[in-house]
Amino acid sequence: MPTGVKLADPLSAAQLAESRGVRECLQWFTREKQWINERHLELCRIPAPTFLEGPRAQWMAEQFRKLGYAAEIDPAGNVTALPPREPGGPLVALTAHLDTVLAPRTREDIAVSPDGTFYGPGVADNGAGLAALLAIARALQSCPLIEGTHSTILFAANIGEEGEGNLSGMRYLAKQSPLAPRIRAYAVLDGPSVDHITWQALASRRFEIAFTGPGGHSWSDYGTANPVHALSQAVAWFADQYAGLQEGEGPRSSFNFGLIEGGASVNSIPASARAKVDLRSESNARIDEMAESLNAAMERARDLENRRSTGGKLAAKWKEIGARPGGTLPEGAPILEFVCAVDAHLGIRARLDCASTDANIPLSLGIPALSIGAGGQGGGAHTASEWFHPEGRDLGLRRILLTLAFLLKEDLGR
Repeated sequence: MPTGVKLADPLSAAQLAESRGVRECLQWFTREKQWINERHLELCRIPAPTFLEGPRAQWMAEQFRKLGYAAEIDPAGNVTALPPREPGGPLVALTAHLDTVLAPRTREDIAVSPDGTFYGPGVADNGAGLAALLAIARALQSCPLIEGTHSTILFAANIGEEGEGNLSGMRYLAKQSPLAPRIRAYAVLDGPSVDHITWQALASRRFEIAFTGPGGHSWSDYGTANPVHALSQAVAWFADQYAGLQEGEGPRSSFNFGLIEGGASVNSIPASARAKVDLRSESNARIDEMAESLNAAMERARDLENRRSTGGKLAAKWKEIGARPGGTLPEGAPILEFVCAVDAHLGIRARLDCASTDANIPLSLGIPALSIGAGGQGGGAHTASEWFHPEGRDLGLRRILLTLAFLLKEDLGR
């Protein structure tokens, strides 16, 4: 259990786990491991790169309907599912993102080794979270949870969490959806690990910087301003300025030039070059400072290259391609107390952390939210060697279900 966080009640989680409906659900997770694993593999074999989540969304919606839920795909592309004849009162949203950074090209790209390890794009991030949504949904249909609840569970498989998706699915769900005014809390499932509780939203801003010029032949037009040279200089200046971020005092911050493009051939002066950079910090002021420095480095590099040029000149521009707001869950928030009480009961030793997840949006709006793992073991996220092993998955599912049981019983208000 994280230090410095008050438990809801040292005995309440154990008592809740022994109540009839909850106990039956917890047993279901152990009994139906094969069903959960099969759904996990099946969903991961449906490609869902950011902006192209439609086929996987359709599949998820159909799975919820087969389980008896009223499921639909909203205007943003999110899948939402509610019990039929739900009373129309407050909601607790259990969410997991549909999209992946990489996508399988064929079904065979998602494979299972003899020891039961899953391999392939998205099997951990966020196949684990989506499989957990379906597991919780089926368990609750098999064994009703508790009576006397204040809220109803809303299941949501949302789009646009990764990369330039810019949390678009969660933005719609929390701000524009007709369901938004009813949602009192968000529990976000992201990846497998149960060793963390993300309660602070890490702010980020993403930019594209671009240099353009006339281009030309590498020999006959030599001396014409070169966009790649200017871009390289800008990246080097900015990187040198912030090289000591992890060593200095102040809020933890980072930067990453994750994409650089430009040029047509080795013997051509490029007509354009561009880079995309991700800036993150625990401080919004630091991010703003870094953004100003990035713009200054770009303009300085453009001016230097143009002074050197004996031919055509360069133009430079930048645009913001994404921004994730920050936010923090208060230490006394019931949702945090509940998950810590559950962790104490289950013997999970988790740390409180700060990260960029779908929880950024509700936290920035002052709505209780946190992000946790869905159980199991995994690694290699956002790479071709991503893997997931279902050992320990049922521990994560028990954690999710007990936390939900607390949230449903609590009058969370708004």
